[in-house]
Amino acid sequence: MVCACIDIGSNTTRLLVASPRDGGLRELCQQRAFTRIGRALRDDGRIGARKIEEVAEVVATQARTAEQLGARALKAVATAAIREAGNRDDLVAAVRSRCGVDVEVLTDGEEARLAFVGATRALTEPVTDAVAVVDVGGGSSELAVGTIDGGMTWSASLRLGSGTLADAYLRSDPPAARELNAIRQHVGGAFEGLAIPPAELAVAVGGSATSLRRLVGALLEPETLERGLRVLAATPVAEVARTYELDPERVRLLPAGILLLEETSTRMGLPLQIARGGLREGVILEMMGSRAAHDA
Repeated sequence: MVCACIDIGSNTTRLLVASPRDGGLRELCQQRAFTRIGRALRDDGRIGARKIEEVAEVVATQARTAEQLGARALKAVATAAIREAGNRDDLVAAVRSRCGVDVEVLTDGEEARLAFVGATRALTEPVTDAVAVVDVGGGSSELAVGTIDGGMTWSASLRLGSGTLADAYLRSDPPAARELNAIRQHVGGAFEGLAIPPAELAVAVGGSATSLRRLVGALLEPETLERGLRVLAATPVAEVARTYELDPERVRLLPAGILLLEETSTRMGLPLQIARGGLREGVILEMMGSRAAHDA
């Protein structure tokens, strides 16, 4: 059974189409559009009409792609920027009117849980003790801790992400030291008083983590993250994008994403492995589980 998930985030709107394979997923298609809803929020906390129409058109296009690939079920979810928007119902209504797709606006707890499901089900090595999942998004960062068998038992959500931090502080290309220091201080303050439960393994999901695989490799720890940050602080966005085959908009956001991931790794005392699954995979795995139970 082919299923699809459309994830409307603060930075991007993404499509994943997949079928089941050996208890996990076989990816059939991924698409991404930098819709930057978080950046488009007006001073009154509302999404502008043009941005709503743009996102509705992107979702309609991705829904058509999923249908063409044989998806029997599709679920669309929305995260931080939409969750916080004063007119989120307008976006939900516009998508439904444009293509008949209902959008579920996730709570921060549901967002963390689904990212945990997707990340832990994609692990290739057996883990019996606690696993921590770090999901750095554009408008928020979710942390979740639990076990593979027992599921998520603890979560926290920080109302800052790579998009909100980059938009607030990064003005130079490449970013100036004072701008990076300001983000570092902001991130450190946001983590004050947050007691993350101990874990055996920590994994990172989200666009920043996935993009960093090309820049520094599959293991994110303070030393490798600082190395990546030095590259970004010394090289214009366009040159980094060409060299590492990344979208220029993603490169612009990466310094903020790195500093969030670095602070998380430091606080937990663990390196972060880049996960092979996340929110979208979690949504599809639960859809498949529900349909299998229904068919039974």
